[in-house]
Formats: sequence, structure tokens, C-alpha cells
Amino acid sequence: MWSPAYDNRPMSRTIIGNVATVSNTSQSGRVQNSDAQRAPSVVAISAGRTSTIRRGTREVTTAFVKSPLSGPVDVGVLGIGGDEHVYEHHGGPDMALLAYPFEHYDHWRACGLNLPAVAAMAENLTTTGLVETEVAIGDVFTIGTATVQVTQPRSPCHKLAARFGRRSLPVEMQTTGYTGFLLRVLEPGQITAGDAVVVAGNTADDVVTIADAGRILNVDRHDVEGARRLLAISELGSATRRTLMARVDAGGQHGEDADRLYSDLV
Repeated sequence: MWSPAYDNRPMSRTIIGNVATVSNTSQSGRVQNSDAQRAPSVVAISAGRTSTIRRGTREVTTAFVKSPLSGPVDVGVLGIGGDEHVYEHHGGPDMALLAYPFEHYDHWRACGLNLPAVAAMAENLTTTGLVETEVAIGDVFTIGTATVQVTQPRSPCHKLAARFGRRSLPVEMQTTGYTGFLLRVLEPGQITAGDAVVVAGNTADDVVTIADAGRILNVDRHDVEGARRLLAISELGSATRRTLMARVDAGGQHGEDADRLYSDLV
């Protein structure tokens, strides 16, 4: 059984549910808000199997399309049973679950995307009250009977473009910072839609928000000092760690990640 090894120091923020009404920033860099606060919770828990997305005569194999699950769902160290992944860079213990804030759905609908009710961005957990400016690497959450930890921001890929027929969507997502974030499972258990998300604390020595980490990882790819800061966080996910180590070794000479962002499908 997982036991908290963090120092349980006071958290210098409150989890919020509306990024449009932020009022100030804490010393840790987490945005604080006294208005429209919302208790964090799970709107839906979803999983998907491999399928084919077709655009004209072209097609791509992906497990992007997910469907909501009913009742208590077993969650283990590799995530949800039956939730498939096509590529080696998806899934694994440090990316067991993808969480995405429901708060961003209105933004993407206003941009013209026809989104389903939940799991629109291939997330396993559609959440409220957990936005990227407030969630940090190393945060520990209790959800249902499971305990999970934030490991890294999402790096959006061309599967998003294929799903919605919008070539620029991966770049739009990383530029806005509306990426969502990945979780490892510290203690397996069951999660049910509607469960509260209890913030247990943060184990990291340096509290870096997902918004800041996403900027370093996905946008400001020449920020070597930022990369070194993230690499000093032991809770950082292994995939992001490998990416940033290569970037530092190259002295920050890093391109646009074209292979990740673009596909000839759209």
C-alpha cells in the first residue's frame, strides 16, 4: 500500500475550475482564484480500443476514440484494463491515465470543433477543478479508492488533427496550454464517474505547474535552463525525462517536433 512520503507542507493555492477568472499567482507559480472555485471531481472515466480513423482515402490506426464507462472502474499501475495504446510513446506506468479539464471544452467548441460530451481529447479522466495553471508535477490525488500522481504535461500529437480533421490542432493545443496531464497510479483502486478528487499533497522539492512544464516541453524548446529545472524533479515522467535530457545534451538545438505535430493525413 502506498504511504505518503511527502512533507505535507501547506499548499499555497486552491484548486480552481475556471481559468478565465484568475486573480493572482502564488510564489510557487500556481494561479490562485477566489471566484468560481469548484471542488475537483471526475466527470467521466473512459477507455478505448484500437480503431481506424479515415480521412478521404487515407487512414490511421489509433486508440484515440474512447467511451465513458459506468460503475466503479478498476485502475491499476498501467491504467484501465482494456484501454489500448498503439504507439510505444503512449501508456506505461508514468502515463497510466490521461486527465483533461472539462473547463476547456467550451474553448474548443468556440473554435469550431464538434466535441462529444466527454473523452473528446482521448482522456481517461474528464475532470473539473483541475486546470494546468493549478496542477503541478508531483501532485498526489486520491480518487475513489485509487491514489495517483501527476507526472508530466501532455505533448499533443497529430492524432488530434486526424480525429477532428484540423491540421493545426496539436499546435493550437500546446500554444494555449490546454493540454491536460498524465498520471501514474501509486495505489491501484476503483474510480467512478462523479468521484471527488482529494488533493493529498505534493512530493516534489520544486513545485512546477503543468502550464509551466508544458511551456518548457512543448513551446519554448530552446529553454535549456527550464529543461534542467524539470529534470531535477524526480517525479517527472520517464518519457519527458528522455526528451529533455536529449535536448539539454544538444544544447537546446531542437526543432519543432514536426513528426509529433504533423501528419499527411490532414
